[in-house]
Amino acid sequence: MTTQHFTTSLATALLAIYPAPEAQAVAALVAEHLLGLSPLQRRMQATEPVPAAVLAQLPAVQARLLAHEPVQYVLGTAHFAGLELEVTPATLIPRPETEELVRLVARAHAGRPGPRLLDVGTGSGCLAIALARELAGSQVLAVDISAEALAVARRNAAHYAPAVQFEQVDILRHEPAGVAPASLDILVSNPPYVRESERALMRANVLAWEPATALFVPDADPLLFYRRLGALGRRLLRPGGALYFEINEAFGEETQALLRRQGYAAVQGVADMFGRPRMVQATAP
Repeated sequence: MTTQHFTTSLATALLAIYPAPEAQAVAALVAEHLLGLSPLQRRMQATEPVPAAVLAQLPAVQARLLAHEPVQYVLGTAHFAGLELEVTPATLIPRPETEELVRLVARAHAGRPGPRLLDVGTGSGCLAIALARELAGSQVLAVDISAEALAVARRNAAHYAPAVQFEQVDILRHEPAGVAPASLDILVSNPPYVRESERALMRANVLAWEPATALFVPDADPLLFYRRLGALGRRLLRPGGALYFEINEAFGEETQALLRRQGYAAVQGVADMFGRPRMVQATAP
């Protein structure tokens, strides 16, 4: 079986659960990962034979994909901001929207010496690690409620940003022990923000595999985490320190209004690449 046949065969099987463009993209990702090829190499080596050891892995991989397991969990990796990060069902799969949050923070703080940054709800560590690499001399602490997620994040940091520190903390109940009051330059978070009622709109592979505690908030209190994080920022951010959130696009105005009530200045919504309100930034007084 050639590389092209391997990819096409898997894509054809995946048409049972994915539209054709997505089936083809997933199959290409699997082929590149198992064969150790870049997208360009995969195309250039389309007629090369696939090693028997790789062919032997295909039935198990295909079965897991057809059970709606996300390809990132099947392969154990996800690409984010130029990094190849380990992911497991204990962590969310990093999204392109979150890469935009990295770029927003990195642009705003480029050239500033050694910022102190807290990432709340770090999951795989994607935000903390990417920002530690973008902001020279930064001191980064990342926290999460999940010990399993923190184990993954620590392994990712060991590979890309060993200086990042981690702490297990339930942010709704406690403050991070590793942060002194009025000491932070940046507080960043991609917290749970999907309402329980939005489950019906989500795909089976998200609902069945990704951690619910990192996704959902009660319909009765959709700004639960933002309220807590805003209050936390008022204690931990220095005057002029900055707050950055990824948000539910349905609550952009409400999230901004909440931060204004908490006393933040320069509160601003930021659209993603598709023009949707997906981020909020603010400054501590």
